[in-house]
Amino acid sequence: MNVLRRQSGLSKFRFYSTQTTRPFVPPASLNHFDFRQRQREKPRPTSPAFYTARPEFYDQLSSLESALQHAKTALTTCHLLPLPQFAREALPPRVNAWVDKRELGLKLRSTLTTSRYRRVVLVLNELETYRSIAEKAGVAELQEGIRGITELFERADAATMLARGKAKPVKFDEYGRSYTLGKRKTSSARVWIVPVQQPPADKPTASHNEPVSVAQILVNNTPLSAYFPIPADRTRVIHPLKLAGLLGAGALAHGIAKGLAAHEPAVATILRKAKLLRRDPRMVERKKPGLAKARKRYAWVKR
Repeated sequence: MNVLRRQSGLSKFRFYSTQTTRPFVPPASLNHFDFRQRQREKPRPTSPAFYTARPEFYDQLSSLESALQHAKTALTTCHLLPLPQFAREALPPRVNAWVDKRELGLKLRSTLTTSRYRRVVLVLNELETYRSIAEKAGVAELQEGIRGITELFERADAATMLARGKAKPVKFDEYGRSYTLGKRKTSSARVWIVPVQQPPADKPTASHNEPVSVAQILVNNTPLSAYFPIPADRTRVIHPLKLAGLLGAGALAHGIAKGLAAHEPAVATILRKAKLLRRDPRMVERKKPGLAKARKRYAWVKR
């Protein structure tokens, strides 16, 4: 009984599979038809970074890296690379004013993350290093080529920004005296440094004119030891003099160091390494409400 049912089922399915609804067409009558499918020609991508998420960014980055490689090859051909360590240390410090992340993204027509921005800045810094090497070596053509690339990514106010951190030159009057201003927290000190020339040995000096000592320091027309009775304050004042080998309390030491650097440029490096030529940016922290001082709390009382 099961065999008969299975056979009847097979004949039923065969009936539906062999049923045709279209008229029969002989194959010989279709010889003149071309049944090959037309293949659409895809346009070739304009850049290798076409299938990335940010093709404009990677195109610009590839151009910068290509320029960096060309500059490196040119310097290597001129036997300027690799530089020894002492030669790299002799290069002037690199101070750049690149555009910020938002403006760079507008230039590259892409939204930049911090990592992508740093990646571009690293390439620009390396290009600027190669430019300074070419400038020192006198390769003017390479220097101008790199400069034409890096200036596209500089800020509009780059000159003003770079001049902001530079110290103003100290001016001397007709007597060779220098005037400097030192600052520390809320105090300021005006320092005049007067170069004293010792009279020649063969020329006698008048008895009523006391010679001015070379190491004499007056603070508001008062000797240093009388104005600063605490030895620690006096030590801070004369610290620039000791460090420069030319023989403070905060603002006064700052002003003395600036004046010494103006009179003796050879000691400016020593004073700069000791951080005496820049103002100490630390300030007194403000008192907070509910506290005794800036961070000190009142003693806790249980009752």
